[in-house]
Amino acid sequence: MKQIQLLRHGRPDEACACVEVEDVGAPEAGEVVVAIEAAAINPADLLSFEGRYPGPETLPAPVGIEGAGRVVEVGAEVEGLAPGDKVMSMARANWAERLRLPAAQVVMLPEALDIRQAAMLKANPPSAHLMLEDYVDLRDGDWVIQNAANSAVGRHVIRLARGRGLKTVNVVRREALIAELTDFGADLVLVDGEGLAERVRAETGTEAPIRLAIDAVGGSACERLADCLSEGGVVVNYGFLSGEACRITPGHLIIKGLTLTGFWLYGFARKASPAEIQALYDEMAQRFIDGTLEVPIEAEYGLDDIAKALAHAHSEGRGGKILLRPGA
Repeated sequence: MKQIQLLRHGRPDEACACVEVEDVGAPEAGEVVVAIEAAAINPADLLSFEGRYPGPETLPAPVGIEGAGRVVEVGAEVEGLAPGDKVMSMARANWAERLRLPAAQVVMLPEALDIRQAAMLKANPPSAHLMLEDYVDLRDGDWVIQNAANSAVGRHVIRLARGRGLKTVNVVRREALIAELTDFGADLVLVDGEGLAERVRAETGTEAPIRLAIDAVGGSACERLADCLSEGGVVVNYGFLSGEACRITPGHLIIKGLTLTGFWLYGFARKASPAEIQALYDEMAQRFIDGTLEVPIEAEYGLDDIAKALAHAHSEGRGGKILLRPGA
């Protein structure tokens, strides 16, 4: 059986390898075996391979935050799951042909959900949803500002915010993304850099309520988002893209009364009940099915081509997600 393992920390395409391991075997009581059909490569995967994000502590180790497929075997005492069911794995070692895991670690998926979109369901859609829901009591017509707006999370924020009657300021690194994200539904798209707050307010108006900032970058990019917020606003950081600590000034905290906090989906999953987790993913799956959410896919690779896949995922200027297709 093929499985991707992290051998050492370093550049992602040099850190991982496709290895042959023993088959997972038959499920024991309370377990299921899942054939993984598709898995997304996320920034968090890449950062963990570089040693800059939580990941396996003992190497070599199987990896892969996301994976979706079908149940192929069910152990005794498992209820509500049967061979053929489409599921998503909540484990963090999903880049493999097959997994054997507790039934409690799989989430049922609707048959209407495309397996490639299912492979991108676990991390980014609920992150966007929860960051919009849990930190600020947003009202119809409020603005939300975010950086890394062309990321999967960023695209989900645009669509989910629009569905709630919110407006989005979307900060990107390349001018070429302005038209693309505007066509996608963004209200305002600006290139990051000096004078961001002045440029934002010139477009939104000085009194427009911008009370939530969503930061994937940290460093000075986080500070520029804070500059744009209204009094009492909240900056939610969920990413390490710059590799730098979040910057926020005493003036932000004391004079504007801003709050800086962090979001980690794993923290939610640890506290939520199985019923709450299933309900969340039911809702997110429906948003893909009805077309509210969508993620462009740039390329798909088999497990044998993991080095090429990781190099592609790590490259600048991509126009979509990179998927692994273990069964292809």
